[in-house]
Amino acid sequence: MAIQSTITLNNGTVIPQVGLGVFQTPDGDTTVNAVQTALEAGYRHIDTAMIYRNEASVGEGIRRSGVPREDIFLTTKLWNDDIRSHRAKDAFQESLDRLGLDYVDLYLIHWPADGWQQAWDDMQEIYASGRAKAIGVSNFHEHHLADLLANSDVTPAADQIESSPQFPNQPLIDAVQAKGIAAEAWSPLGGTGGSLLGNPALAEIGAKYGKSPAQVAIRWHIQRGVVVLPKSTHAERIRQNLDVFDFTLSEADMAAVSALDTGRRNGSDPDNFAF
Repeated sequence: MAIQSTITLNNGTVIPQVGLGVFQTPDGDTTVNAVQTALEAGYRHIDTAMIYRNEASVGEGIRRSGVPREDIFLTTKLWNDDIRSHRAKDAFQESLDRLGLDYVDLYLIHWPADGWQQAWDDMQEIYASGRAKAIGVSNFHEHHLADLLANSDVTPAADQIESSPQFPNQPLIDAVQAKGIAAEAWSPLGGTGGSLLGNPALAEIGAKYGKSPAQVAIRWHIQRGVVVLPKSTHAERIRQNLDVFDFTLSEADMAAVSALDTGRRNGSDPDNFAF
């Protein structure tokens, strides 16, 4: 089994720092096989969402892997339509039913859609029931977090946000971590298809360590204390993305990766999204 590093969330729950993301991974055998391959390779963290439409396949991949449920950290998310229609509790149970599980390790508000404050209240009840071992948010800016923290006794365990060498989002990561909230990176390799995989600067750095551009980017996230969620459906790449615990980037190389910042998002701005 591959070596893993973990982060302890603010409620004591332990999250593996590298997880398999399954955004845009087709439902059915593609997702089942990716999840099974990842777990057999040593991953212990899978990140899905209702809107990915593959929760049932994630659950099947977990079962086929033979890895005990209690050894796996599983995240899913509450979608915007369910936030707006105040369906958090029903939507959560529907996710559990699709997954074929009786709890998740982390349940997130996917985007700060209108009505998220009520959703957070409902999620606190889900958390109190034990059916979600931790609750958090995704795509929340500092002002969203300030609003939440002013009106809740429960601090989110995590904020899952866009972050890659192209768009480090470092000020928000610093602010989140200062509040005792774990920062998680989606699109960690620079967007759909991993647009940084052929980056010459990352390739040059990787050559020094015998690592790929993707492995350099994942290691950069790890050394920033960020939970990183690379996605792939290719068995060899899934395994490579976890093979990042036998080297450490120098301070100069960390700075060189951060210098790839373009200031441009690959995804939507949480203050301006239309879905």
